[in-house]
Amino acid sequence: MAEEEKKRFLEGNDMELGEKQGRTFHHAPQPSIPRYNPPSPNWQNNPVLPVVSYCASSILMTVANKYILSFPDYNLNFFLLAVQSIVCVVAIQSCKTAGIITYRDFKTDEAKKWFPISLLLIGMIYTSTKALRYLSIPVYTIFKNLTIILIAYGEVLWFGGSVSSMALFSFGLMVLSSVIAAWADIKHALESHSSAGSATTAQLATLNSGYIWMLVNCLSTAAYVLGMRKRIKLTNFKDFDTMFYNNLLTIPILLVSSLVVEDWSAVNIAKNFPIDARNAIIGAMIFTGLSSIFISYTSAWCVRATSSTTYSMVGALNKLPIAVSGLIFFDAPVTLPSVSAIFVGFVSGIVYALAKVRESSKPKTILPTSSTMSASSQSNRDSLKG
Repeated sequence: MAEEEKKRFLEGNDMELGEKQGRTFHHAPQPSIPRYNPPSPNWQNNPVLPVVSYCASSILMTVANKYILSFPDYNLNFFLLAVQSIVCVVAIQSCKTAGIITYRDFKTDEAKKWFPISLLLIGMIYTSTKALRYLSIPVYTIFKNLTIILIAYGEVLWFGGSVSSMALFSFGLMVLSSVIAAWADIKHALESHSSAGSATTAQLATLNSGYIWMLVNCLSTAAYVLGMRKRIKLTNFKDFDTMFYNNLLTIPILLVSSLVVEDWSAVNIAKNFPIDARNAIIGAMIFTGLSSIFISYTSAWCVRATSSTTYSMVGALNKLPIAVSGLIFFDAPVTLPSVSAIFVGFVSGIVYALAKVRESSKPKTILPTSSTMSASSQSNRDSLKG
């Protein structure tokens, strides 16, 4: 009896010791059955959000710029661009300090290499503001497609590229949409001011100024893109590196140009910033500076969450809501020719995006037409910021 109690006592102590050590003696260890845990939804991987964000940021930036430039007495374009660059540099530097983003520190030798690209950027954005001032958003968006043609043939000449038949067809649609848009603008000017010859002449002069600035903008944009593609190989810049150097190097040039060229008298400042709209104009200027960061981030987000093919299609489809925003928020004429021009321009963007998709899906081969169209087929193909 004493032996049994001793044995029971030892077994009890062993039981307590096992429980303290996380063991159990009641059941044999059972193999663990894996349990299915549904993946938690991650909003950053949702393909809809980056697409909507990219489209919204593009539309808001265009509308905000047009809002500022629509004031009849506003003429401080260089100052507007300087404020946008300052806001962009301050914002991305704050994000870098907070550890949200990262980019390389400023170096003088890299700045010297990138400075010509910053000059081309100034030419592009300044002519863009001038063209957007004289033209409506739909016409501006349609004519902006012509830059694609210049860039494509610039790549053929300098980078040994080629142009497919489908791309040529899209180029024809782009030219056709631009012709229809110009005809619609001129027709609307003639019909709306048919009784006043001086008003018609003034309106046509405004349109002609817009078309000239738009042509210069297309040429400067193509020069900027092609030059950046050539220069980026020497610096190996990433997205935020390019944004930092571009905006930082343009600030002193824009400020000096504004002080030298533009009128900073008290009377002109009062015209540019009327009391009833001063806060709205300043807020729009700050917003457009932040929009450049939004567009850069949402572009990378769209590519990451979807694909580069989807991103190219979104870029083509985005032309339609930008053009429609001009009809909604501003007094752009809504006529059959203007709507037809928007539609043809929209289709041309889709056709060009499909042509690029087909080109990227095919193996890289040198077509007979590309050798005749290229003047420098020995150039190395290097990357360009998406």
